[in-house]
Amino acid sequence: MNGVDWIELVGWIASALTVASYAVNTMLALRVLAIASSVAFVLYALFLQLWPLLAMELLLLPINMLRLWQLIALRRKVGRADMEASDFSVIRTYGTARRVAAGTLVFAKGDSVCQLYFLAEGSVRIEEFDIDLQAGDIFGEIAFFTDAAVRTASARCTRDARIYELDAKGFMRLQFEDPSFGMSVMRTITHRLARNAGIPWAPGPEQP
Repeated sequence: MNGVDWIELVGWIASALTVASYAVNTMLALRVLAIASSVAFVLYALFLQLWPLLAMELLLLPINMLRLWQLIALRRKVGRADMEASDFSVIRTYGTARRVAAGTLVFAKGDSVCQLYFLAEGSVRIEEFDIDLQAGDIFGEIAFFTDAAVRTASARCTRDARIYELDAKGFMRLQFEDPSFGMSVMRTITHRLARNAGIPWAPGPEQP
């Protein structure tokens, strides 16, 4: 096989990998195929001196490698979560951070629901139920999934806090990239509802 035949085969392989990346159902497989396709196209473009194609693939390659690394890191973090102590710090990746001073209401009873929250620093009190939340907890998640979409209690910072807000779009993106994240949230909701109803459950935080 001469050089031209070899590089043509590489081009066909790169094209096939690109098509395959559009056919897969998971983000992990898509990123792996996209990286393999970019590597093949870099070789193809370099050999034939197709500079625009080479420039594009050299831009796409590190982007896909970064996204793959983020996805693997996300899966590892979520995979370490269990029923007693789920790790929701992955919300930092797609949530919006804000600082909230002590004494400030995060939301009030009766407010409309647009997001759920991850408490990264500080503490929050659910006033109507006298529940104190600490760093690492999520809150506001039960109303987030109800049809009424109205807060059933007020949440107030009792210490200066750093909170991450996750809207429906961000939640769906996290769940799509790793369904186990959504399962962790559902476990937490079920756990808290069961505790509020007095149903025996594994130890863990409770919140309305």
